[in-house]
Amino acid sequence: MMSVKLASPPLSTESDTAHKEVYRSNKVNMHIKANERLILALDVPLGRPHGLIELSDARALVEQLDGVVSFFKIGWPLYMAGGQALIPELVNKGKRVFLDLKFGDIPETIKRLVLVARDHGVSFITVNTSFDAVRAAVAVRGESDLKILTVTVLTSLADADLREMGVDTDVETLALYKAKKASEFCDGVIASGKEAALIRQNVRKDFLIVTPGIRPVGRAHDDHKRATTPTEAISAGADYLVVGRPITQAENPRNAAAKIITEMQDAFDALAKP
Repeated sequence: MMSVKLASPPLSTESDTAHKEVYRSNKVNMHIKANERLILALDVPLGRPHGLIELSDARALVEQLDGVVSFFKIGWPLYMAGGQALIPELVNKGKRVFLDLKFGDIPETIKRLVLVARDHGVSFITVNTSFDAVRAAVAVRGESDLKILTVTVLTSLADADLREMGVDTDVETLALYKAKKASEFCDGVIASGKEAALIRQNVRKDFLIVTPGIRPVGRAHDDHKRATTPTEAISAGADYLVVGRPITQAENPRNAAAKIITEMQDAFDALAKP
């Protein structure tokens, strides 16, 4: 079995007050609008939680959430169902697109993917590959607004899962290592709210933390082993939250999204207070 060992991160001694100071200095007095920081994952079909997603499902959700949500994630299920056609539709409507394919390949292939995403007006894209390939992605992105994000550790993984994969370290150590390395050359990371505070304290000020695995209080965690609430994630330092099933499977997705946005706004506002 392959064994990968990393040095453990230093224990944080920052208090909650100190963390708020870090947050405020990072944001440079910018007022954050929570409705711009919620990313809806368009990967689950409407009314058919175990069925195949169709392009019509995504279009219906976008229409239903118009005026509430303006940032949408297209992952592999929707992409394979024709979601690539949805990208220009969303962009032309003034929406933002997060292309979450977690693409892993050689640098040349990564460059070609990023070029296509850039020319289609994608805002965020994930790559999950070597750091050399990530550097290549950043280089070919050029002066566009496309943000290149790397993955730390999927929220469906715990320490035991890493050991089974031959990685001889814990989730927190691996997530911090990958985030610190990525902060040297790319725009941000995908990271659980469980590790967001430690990452925030160890990366540059403008480095983005995008957090999936969001579950409101009382909502089942599903397959996320390191889920956090909207308040927990933002308080820990997350900049954007990715939410799927708590909204798409809600009886009223519009109301569910609005409720999460309200909680997010309260959390952002609390961090901005002296």
